[in-house]
Amino acid sequence: MRTCRVGLVGAGGVAQRHARVLTGFEDVELLGVTDVARDAAEALAGAHGGRAFVDVTELLATGPDAVYVCVPPFAHGPVEEAVIDAGVPMFVEKPVAVDLATAERIAELVERRGLLTAVGHHWRYLHVVEQARELLGDRPVRMVNGAWLDKVPPVTWWARCDRSGGPVVEQAAHVLDLVRLLVGEASEVTAYGDGTPPPVEGADIDSVTAATLRFTSGAVGTLAAACVLGWKHRAGLEILADGLAMSLAEDGLLICDGDGERQLPADPDGARVAVDRAFVDAVRGVGDDIRVPYAEALRTQRLAIAIAESARTGRSVALPTGPAARVTTPVAQAVPTGVTVDA
Repeated sequence: MRTCRVGLVGAGGVAQRHARVLTGFEDVELLGVTDVARDAAEALAGAHGGRAFVDVTELLATGPDAVYVCVPPFAHGPVEEAVIDAGVPMFVEKPVAVDLATAERIAELVERRGLLTAVGHHWRYLHVVEQARELLGDRPVRMVNGAWLDKVPPVTWWARCDRSGGPVVEQAAHVLDLVRLLVGEASEVTAYGDGTPPPVEGADIDSVTAATLRFTSGAVGTLAAACVLGWKHRAGLEILADGLAMSLAEDGLLICDGDGERQLPADPDGARVAVDRAFVDAVRGVGDDIRVPYAEALRTQRLAIAIAESARTGRSVALPTGPAARVTTPVAQAVPTGVTVDA
């Protein structure tokens, strides 16, 4: 099997992580990196191989087998369009966009081209997630409570809503992705933000957000998001089903049932490796374990955007359901495509 030649778009922290993982695979060659910060691209290429490219066009001209798009939320769109146009398999880091319109457009282009894609929701590769699914079995979930209680990350764009999408979109997307996997699709959300930004220069995001969710299955749930701490306090979810309570986080699964209480450890570093391994294997044609292609990540994006929109307006937001799950005409001009606001 020939080597998989990979290019990176973006040279920030998440791109550095992927570079470390990818160059640890014997069947991967890192062609190089492009970033708007030329020195960052040169540093990353110097550390892991390849060279710094001027832009994505120059990178694509080298004929990569796959491209990783590791850019901030606001920078998604043009890069993906170039990669799709070139017909190159694409790994996109979450969130897939700062808004919904961009994500919908890219998803349509991906589908039209039939492109192999994956999105970096690596929590899906935690062994404890599969164990949680097995424990639930045919038991209907009654309630789910998700939380991401953290700090403001040390990047200048994060505290700007038009740059990051806010904590629900940028941070809590991991939790929402698992909520969808384990509970099913949400049909309606109602959320409130505190209207007060964290004490960071230029911030305009809510410091905290509280949301309630209704699911098509009849289950109900909540989401709490906060960025007012100096540390990552808690990120995960609690699930209640008949005779079963579970607490799931990146570091493990706590199970409470008729047999008592037991803790199963998780391997977050292993999940970060597994998500890249699955994508590379799919590109090379020797595996089929991509758990979150772009179309699946779009559903999580719709849910996150719906919660953010409800917090902004103070009104409930109904999500489309069914196989297509897409609304092409928003109810009001301020509402992103794919969600409707209930009065």
